Amino acid sequence: MKLNPNLHPTFPLPASQTPDGQLPAPTHGAGGACGSPFAHRPSSARARQRGFTLIELLLVLVILGILAAIVVPKFAGRTEQARLTAAQTQISSFGTALDAFEVDNGYYPKGKSGLNDLVQTPRDAQNWRGPYVKEVPKDPWNNDYIYECPGRRNPTSYDLSSAGPDGKSGTDDDITNWQNKK
Repeated sequence: MKLNPNLHPTFPLPASQTPDGQLPAPTHGAGGACGSPFAHRPSSARARQRGFTLIELLLVLVILGILAAIVVPKFAGRTEQARLTAAQTQISSFGTALDAFEVDNGYYPKGKSGLNDLVQTPRDAQNWRGPYVKEVPKDPWNNDYIYECPGRRNPTSYDLSSAGPDGKSGTDDDITNWQNKK
């Protein structure tokens, strides 16, 4: 039995191979001379490049699954962390705008709707040079920011907070402009 160097070395040549290394032309009918659909193996390079086998595709899917199992958990908790950071940044930005309002007018906006005074001129503001912010956005959980002036925690200025992920004010997950004692 001769081995064909163009094929995988473990595949023996069929007994019907011609002396020049080529297989005989296929016969018409199902499976060729011996009736088996696998009796003839074309030796041309084009015929050998058929595509991926099922095993190769399954192996790739397993590798992708393993990578996903490693990577996805690392990024899953990032969404909530990003929302917390966005709320802290927005409260800080409001703080800057409120301080600018206070410098111009001599007081912080009063009442619970005081953040709107950063966008629209309040009735009693003589030196208003705003708008100090383009708009008053909602927090990352689509709730209104909570503003009080004078503040309960900051009686000489204001309290500003977000109810946080649970949407309930006064709980441990609130994001505030004051330090919570834990």
